[in-house]
Amino acid sequence: MNFIYRDATAADVDALMQLENQCFAMDRLSARNFHWMVSRANACLIVAEGGGQLCGYALVLFHRGTSLGRLYSLAIADSARGLGLGRQLLGKAEEQARKRDCAYLRLEVRPDNPTAIGLYERMGYRRFAEVEDYYQDHAPALRYEKRILQPSASQMRQVPYYQQTLDFTCGPACLLMAMKALQPARAMERREELQLWREATTVFMTSGHGGCSPQGLALAAARRGFAVSLLVSVPGPLFLGGVRDEHKKQVMRLVHEEFERELQASDVRQLHNQPLNLPRLLAEGGRPLVLISSYRLTRSKAPHWVMVTDCDQDFVYLHDPDIDHSQHRQALDCQHLPVSHSDFNRMSCFGADKLRAAVILFAGLDE
Repeated sequence: MNFIYRDATAADVDALMQLENQCFAMDRLSARNFHWMVSRANACLIVAEGGGQLCGYALVLFHRGTSLGRLYSLAIADSARGLGLGRQLLGKAEEQARKRDCAYLRLEVRPDNPTAIGLYERMGYRRFAEVEDYYQDHAPALRYEKRILQPSASQMRQVPYYQQTLDFTCGPACLLMAMKALQPARAMERREELQLWREATTVFMTSGHGGCSPQGLALAAARRGFAVSLLVSVPGPLFLGGVRDEHKKQVMRLVHEEFERELQASDVRQLHNQPLNLPRLLAEGGRPLVLISSYRLTRSKAPHWVMVTDCDQDFVYLHDPDIDHSQHRQALDCQHLPVSHSDFNRMSCFGADKLRAAVILFAGLDE
């Protein structure tokens, strides 16, 4: 059978729903999901037609600002099985991912689906993780990935992941990850996430609760016995441009002045106006938290902390503690995100004053 491949449209939703119900007993996409994927999502939904009917689809989700694609779902009609359609659809998915400058395509598959596992492994996908209690029936998922652009020799560093539990705790979440990476026995708990925020917050931001300044995070890490380097490219206080009320600005100035006073009395190593040499820092055992503008990830111009897990000649890899469920993302989609060096250089420059800031943790002297 000859198949025709094209992008799905809203007119395909009924046929897609029939295929979805035929192929999956649970964890199904709804008609609303399909409409969203076709019209609004940062995604590619490829359908295959043959014999006058829809025979299969491949759905790939893209993570804005990164070089990562995720094969969210692949479905083949019973009448089209055994004809190589799965391999062809997977190839089309990889082709679309490369057109979006993706370096990696990742996917999840049930351990009790040997047909799909065999397909992925024949197509060069490498199993790199197993996630417990992933599916609706509490079955685990096997995670696979394929480097669809030229691979490098770099290996992912083992950095645990922690999802921020509040909109304003990205910094504390990253600090929890960095501390556990250096002290594997250390717990990552919400109690400490909130305590770190209390210690490091700048009190006010554009709206809502305040975020955490690099000075505050550096001090919080130093109090817990870690060796810390602090890189800030401009003098503080920071983030005043996002606050209009003069009384709030005065509070932020006072908080910053206290942070600076404590820094002078601490062992934090301050690196003023120095470049962020990630390869060197990582090779020395550092765990860098980097301030970015979230615009390239979420289209919101807000300061945001991410955790650098690795870098190679092509990419910087990030843990993003903020999971956007509206984009059908899960924690797995926000780990080891590959970002090109040029994109990382742009996103790690915040605001009109081109602020660059990083907090780098190292094991303490008693480690």
